[in-house]
Amino acid sequence: MAMNHLEAHKQDFEHVLEHFQKELQSLRTGRASPALVEGIRVETYGQMMDLKSVASLTIPDAKTIQIEPWDKSIIKDIEKALIDASLGMQPNVAGTVIRMVMPPMTEEGRKNLVKVLHQKTEAAKISIRNVREKIKSAITEDEKQKNISEDERKRNLEQLDKMVSEWNGKITKIGEDKEQEILTI
Repeated sequence: MAMNHLEAHKQDFEHVLEHFQKELQSLRTGRASPALVEGIRVETYGQMMDLKSVASLTIPDAKTIQIEPWDKSIIKDIEKALIDASLGMQPNVAGTVIRMVMPPMTEEGRKNLVKVLHQKTEAAKISIRNVREKIKSAITEDEKQKNISEDERKRNLEQLDKMVSEWNGKITKIGEDKEQEILTI
């Protein structure tokens, strides 16, 4: 019965990891990435829309993000949204495309970004612990309901701890890789 809890909540662990990876994509490294701008909200057609919904985003080189609106009449709306987003990059309109060149990161900027990375890593580990507590409660409740024996509870809790260690290891590895990427000049 308790094994079902481990399997049933495996997806929760996966969601935490996916969310963590998505969060890290928005961290600015020395390289251009569409993830830096795709979520920026653009006010156009009388409503707010994600930039990726109104334009194609490409990376022509390692330091440049190129934004090409599908409707050329909204280029000014996109430019305004990019300026308002305060990304530390200035949008350059060149005809029907907008180019954003990433300035080199300063040492201080890198250190601040690593601090943010560590906060996001810790938040992901806290989420893993919360999932662990949910599963642990369900296993303990099964024992109280006499659905499993005390030995089964202990065995399942040991397996749960192994599982949590694996997921925390994955988060740590991803965080360390991202830190290397940030600190690489």
